[in-house]
Amino acid sequence: MSFGEKILEYKNDILNDLASLVAIDSVSVEGSEKPRQALEYMLARGTEMGLKAKNVDNIAGHLEYGTGKRLCGVLTHLDVVPAGKGWSVPPFALTQKDGRLYGRGVADDKGSAVVAMYCLKALLDNGINADSTIRLIMGTTEETGMTDVKHYFSKERVPDIGFTPDSDYGICNCEKGILQISVTGKNDSKIIKAATGGSAVNAVPDSCTFTLSQEITVPKNCCGNFTTECKNGTARLTSEGSAAHAMEPYKGFNSITHAVNMLCRLYSGNEIGSMLQFINECIGVKTDGSPMGLNLNDQQSGSLTMNLGVINIDSENAAVKIDLRYPVSACYDSIADTIKSCAEKYGLSVSIDSHLAPLNVPADSRIIAALQQAYKEVTGEMPNLYSTGGGTYARSLKNRGVAFGPVFSNDCSNMHKPDESLNTENFLLHAQICLEAMYRMFTQ
Repeated sequence: MSFGEKILEYKNDILNDLASLVAIDSVSVEGSEKPRQALEYMLARGTEMGLKAKNVDNIAGHLEYGTGKRLCGVLTHLDVVPAGKGWSVPPFALTQKDGRLYGRGVADDKGSAVVAMYCLKALLDNGINADSTIRLIMGTTEETGMTDVKHYFSKERVPDIGFTPDSDYGICNCEKGILQISVTGKNDSKIIKAATGGSAVNAVPDSCTFTLSQEITVPKNCCGNFTTECKNGTARLTSEGSAAHAMEPYKGFNSITHAVNMLCRLYSGNEIGSMLQFINECIGVKTDGSPMGLNLNDQQSGSLTMNLGVINIDSENAAVKIDLRYPVSACYDSIADTIKSCAEKYGLSVSIDSHLAPLNVPADSRIIAALQQAYKEVTGEMPNLYSTGGGTYARSLKNRGVAFGPVFSNDCSNMHKPDESLNTENFLLHAQICLEAMYRMFTQ
């Protein structure tokens, strides 16, 4: 019997706390108190279990077990992306059906946070002692730039070893660089009066609307799902797509870029305006950055991806937000300069909203060996090493940590999509692996 199996004793309690946590709609948006409420809930529950708790300015916090000098860390986040449309169940309620657990945050990343809390409780309840301290570190702005861990580690020590259960199994030791930018300018279009679409820069927008100063007829051979409402010489165009995580934008259908592509076929550049010209000519409906000459790739981490996630146009101004995931060998400065140069040709300005440098942890590192042993102990198999375009807290560990779980290759989590969920058996298998990994980090 592996030590990890002991987590199954807490199965019902884990599901009950996960239900309470999912019910807090902790979308990370300016002015929302819900991410803080989620943090307070977890700190309070951990305190009730006998763990040490610390709230770092309502932005992040930790639960702690042990008193040793060596610090181990498990990093999770309690904020979530917006629910979006198309759910078959209530997004902010834990629903158990057909052998699955549904709810926003079940996979990303509330399920992992609750599991890790109970792993600390299992260490406590079993009286495990070592010359180590282990912390469950929890943030509230992971989905909007990871300013939470930056603030947290400005006041707290960076763990000597750690992992974040916020990705897929096996072990993610390589993460692409993430660049999120805003492109802004004046609305100089003679046709477009307003536009809104997308709820988060790191998600493919599943819908958008454009208000036009004249009635239109959508060409029959256009790629997209469009509806129009024409009245008194004006039109409201709605474009429907399908959501996906910005690390894999090719798995979704971008409602904004396809709408822009259709509109640019109907109107000239002078009519459509600078912003839509820029979108159509420098981004287009592709997701590889090739219209700007940014179709970069390397063997370690794969190809660059680009996602236009948000658009806002009113009578005076036009703005879009773009998410890029670039290979670990690529040059950030060169990519940023290319985008700025392209935008300037259309009279637009570029500002950097956030930038996360790539992560590349050597395959022979101590943390990878520990996680490999834990995974093999529970599953009987050796986990593979892989790279991702996703961004996790592992970047904040200064090459002392990686991403590890909770999603298995035989499961579809719908992360950042409607009906986010995990197979229940897989979720409990992850719990066993997580406890085994935390036990080994703590005691070795």
